[in-house]
Amino acid sequence: MGNLKIGVLVLGPVETNCYLALNTETGQMLVVDPADRANDILDAAGEMGGEISAVLLTHGHYDHIGAVEALKRSTQCDVMALKEEAPLLADPGLNLSGRYFGGDRIVPDRLLEDGEQLDLCGFKIEVIATPGHTAGGACYYLPGEHVLFAGDTLFQGSVGRSDLPTGNSQQLIRSIKEKLLVLPGETMVLPGHGPRTAIGREKQYNPFLTDGGWDMF
Repeated sequence: MGNLKIGVLVLGPVETNCYLALNTETGQMLVVDPADRANDILDAAGEMGGEISAVLLTHGHYDHIGAVEALKRSTQCDVMALKEEAPLLADPGLNLSGRYFGGDRIVPDRLLEDGEQLDLCGFKIEVIATPGHTAGGACYYLPGEHVLFAGDTLFQGSVGRSDLPTGNSQQLIRSIKEKLLVLPGETMVLPGHGPRTAIGREKQYNPFLTDGGWDMF
């Protein structure tokens, strides 16, 4: 993967994958879905030799945003999410943080568009809107490194649930089939929960895609 080094922390009450993507040449780092325990994320970044400059949110559920504000205060990093996710991020009732915690209201520094090409930390990143788990869910594809940060859209052998606020099961399956399964088969999929997988594997073996169904996982 060239200059890309990826670390993962499993954080929070439902074991969310928080990814740290380091450019080993520049020392710049982006964090995908800072779920919880900002101090642990900062410690891990230091151990990897990186300085956090950006946060990418795949979606706004409470278990993916718990450390956003503390991380921003500590690093002055820019927080980014798909523009369609802004209402959910700002509403503790929709993002479910009001149900489990005090209530998080996240206002991203930058709202992204589907298909937008980002240049972050020296990496070219494509923003892929994948509504279904939430209305403003997104995946982030690094074509030069063959890596996809998939959030809760696609898992190993499964797909995201769609019974939470702004979710839509038919939209979710359509997003995966039309936006993700068209990527190269060797693309490494880094999901929001559970082990990594690959596009080719899911295209061939994922029962919720081959049978046209969906999981409530």
